[in-house]
Amino acid sequence: MKKICFNDNWAYRHLDEGEWKNVTLPHDAMISEKRVAGSDGGTNTGWYEAYDYEYIKKFTLPEEYSDKIVTLEFEGVYRKAEVYLNGEKVAYRPYGYTNFYVQLDDLKYGEENEIRVIARNADQPNSRWYSGAGIYRPVTMYVLDVKHIPFNGVRITTLSINPAVIEVKVKTSDIGKVDIKIEKEGAEVASASANSDGEATFNVEIADAKLWTPSAPELYTLTATFAGDEAVEEFGIRTISCDAKSGFCMNGERVIIRGACIHHDNGILGARCYEEAEERKIKLLKDAGYNAVRSAHNPCSKAMLRACDKLGVMMMDEYVDMWYIHKTKYDYADFVLEWYERDITDMIEKDYNHPSVIMYSLGNEVAETGQEKGIEFFKTMKEVCKKLDPIRPVTTGVNIFFNYLHAKGFGVYTDKKADENPQKKVGSEFFNNLAGIFGAKFMKTMALLPGCDKKTRDCYAAMDAAGYNYGIKRYKGDVKKYPDRVILGSETFCSDAYRFYEFAKEHPSLIGDFVWAGMDYLGEVGIGSWEYRDYAPDFLHGVGWISAGSGRLDLLGDKLGEADYTRVAFELEDKPQIAVVPVKYTKEKHSPSAWKFSNAIPSWSWNGLDGSPAKVEVYSRAPIVELYVNGKKVGKKKFKKNCKFNFKIKYYGGEITAIAKDEKGCELSRNSLYTAGDETVLTVKPEEAPKKGKLCFVRLDYTDEKGVVKPLERGIINVSVEGGELLAVGCGCPYNELGFMEGKTGTYYGRAMAVVKVDGDKLVVTADDGKLVGKLESDVK
Repeated sequence: MKKICFNDNWAYRHLDEGEWKNVTLPHDAMISEKRVAGSDGGTNTGWYEAYDYEYIKKFTLPEEYSDKIVTLEFEGVYRKAEVYLNGEKVAYRPYGYTNFYVQLDDLKYGEENEIRVIARNADQPNSRWYSGAGIYRPVTMYVLDVKHIPFNGVRITTLSINPAVIEVKVKTSDIGKVDIKIEKEGAEVASASANSDGEATFNVEIADAKLWTPSAPELYTLTATFAGDEAVEEFGIRTISCDAKSGFCMNGERVIIRGACIHHDNGILGARCYEEAEERKIKLLKDAGYNAVRSAHNPCSKAMLRACDKLGVMMMDEYVDMWYIHKTKYDYADFVLEWYERDITDMIEKDYNHPSVIMYSLGNEVAETGQEKGIEFFKTMKEVCKKLDPIRPVTTGVNIFFNYLHAKGFGVYTDKKADENPQKKVGSEFFNNLAGIFGAKFMKTMALLPGCDKKTRDCYAAMDAAGYNYGIKRYKGDVKKYPDRVILGSETFCSDAYRFYEFAKEHPSLIGDFVWAGMDYLGEVGIGSWEYRDYAPDFLHGVGWISAGSGRLDLLGDKLGEADYTRVAFELEDKPQIAVVPVKYTKEKHSPSAWKFSNAIPSWSWNGLDGSPAKVEVYSRAPIVELYVNGKKVGKKKFKKNCKFNFKIKYYGGEITAIAKDEKGCELSRNSLYTAGDETVLTVKPEEAPKKGKLCFVRLDYTDEKGVVKPLERGIINVSVEGGELLAVGCGCPYNELGFMEGKTGTYYGRAMAVVKVDGDKLVVTADDGKLVGKLESDVK
């Protein structure tokens, strides 16, 4: 099987109109559109205009391929993809998040061919978040012999770990001999041969095997050969089990799932899916304390799976956001009943060999789980999963309170409502609006209503793990009432991290938690934002708002105070962590949100504000925390019900120190933050050394000469690049009138970022705000 990158030399335009523009895939057509008040996507999509698009690529294949099988794989086209070869329609796939294969049977060899792809996004609203549009994930051409190993034809299953035995099944297009070879870091550790009658099965013992775990993600490579064709799969050796008595176990040992929900976009890149961007996101989330992610609310990319395998982050891959009841007028509800089997099959075939994938979710906040018809539909979909993968648990995220409200007639979708007001909030959006009005505590308390239990117990009985969205107050009662139920906090508030973790340690039936959200994302604008008027002139979430503001990491991946709190809650920090509410705004009101419980950031650089009131948060599990500014004790607090200590003090530049002490007042550990120097520099610095053909994430920060960020400094930074293509430039602010494609950006608490695809031997990135100039000059590897 020959694999050919098919991402270059495409052109696109609005369907049937406008000039063609040359693009390289992956490409997000929506991110370059205008944002206007008349956008039917509205707050869901960040006010971007939406269109249908067409892409074309002309190519010529040699005559020697004429006896081969030529196939294209589209990893993701949003959405209702139509594929044409030389004017003839050869494929259609409505779901925007599923990979699919297109066999090209009527190619002209030695002559020019044309692939045309139509991606439809004009019918709005069709998503509750920013979807992007177009061919946003890679495309690959495969050239196969008539005798070959089919796509996804190799399945690897760990049968045992002591001894380590794996089962390998290899499908073939014909009968014949199959050889397999297993390697670890280039060294062969096992091999075998067998004859195939369409499938060959091997049971292989691997001596001295290194197991895959989140803390030690050991990987092996398997190469299967049949009739000259090769298929290569990377895999890990590990077992999983899940029950109420032992909890979730990997390799026989209990693992508490410390998860984060994420959307598919890559921040300022929009929906474009690059290998480096997906790996960067996973690395940042693991550094923030998470050992798992939930791909909300759609199947993740192949690149993300590779990143999770490599970095040791568990994945709960999710099928869809709705079933047969709409959440927006033009969403996927019209297609689910016809396409679910094909969609789920493709998701599981994509996921099966990846050790990071531990669980499947079949939906999110689908009110159908409160209906007999919906529960039967879940069982039908679960059966599809179990036929393909009998080992991994299957769940669905159920919004407990919303199921009850929906049964009472609240938040129910109708076409009439959608026609009268496309922005009317129904389904999950109805619940989110209520949470914004009444707060997180109210929504969690309402999940205790007897009617909520009644409207969820039957669907939970059908699940391997019961997905509780915002149901933490039910845990204590439900572990007693339903002793055989496995509970998963499938969507939770960050403020509950400590409470969750303490309960999970004592109750194995609570297997884990997925916070909403791990990293900020585009669309659902303002839903998780605490913003001040300096950065957002209105709190109505109109045009200008672009992201949710809902992450423990902001849109650039910068760590917020809530991320430090999470690490402490999960017992991952030995020292107290310090974060400060922006001192300039201590007395100002911010925009409201139930999905945030702090807007503090880890900085003591509020230059020029000496004597101003400051709110300082210290995160620690210690019995006592003392706070010092420039050596003077300014506060002392005792541990209460959470690991968050709040101090109201005066700001003075220099050094702030938190000291953690035991009950007797003996010091356990300490930590400090320092104020930046007076001189301001526009620092341009890559996160990693630039490599040719790869993305380079370049930080654009206002700092002092030592590199300490100065959050009060602001400017509009113009960016130019030599030796690469500027893909995007932006900042982490949820309100951003400039967008990411203009070559310039504002800053957010002193920070911004450019993303460059490197194509030269030397990379030069220049940042200029009209007063300060910063420059990166770096040789390329």
